[in-house]
Amino acid sequence: MNQDVFLDRLQKEDFPAPVVATRQPPFFLDLHSHPYEAKALVLDGQIDINVGGIKTIYLAGDVFHLLANQVHTENCGSKGVQYLVSRKAPITAEEPVIENSDT
Repeated sequence: MNQDVFLDRLQKEDFPAPVVATRQPPFFLDLHSHPYEAKALVLDGQIDINVGGIKTIYLAGDVFHLLANQVHTENCGSKGVQYLVSRKAPITAEEPVIENSDT
């Protein structure tokens, strides 16, 4: 996917403006999760993401999508990775406001 198409999709899905993230080797994050949804376009290099025991390799032009609180590992390739990433906070239900009436 090219960057213009990616940016257009982010906007249509109400993701905020993305930032560039760069990871240099050796880079490995053991099992963890994020409190936000993340969608990223790999610009250069390689990132391997393992979700539920399934490892997926993402290269330049690939998009990866992680849901909020999705447990995963991250590992960059031997040359590192650079990606454009947007993070969106999950929608949470607000508690209802209960008003007391003196009538």
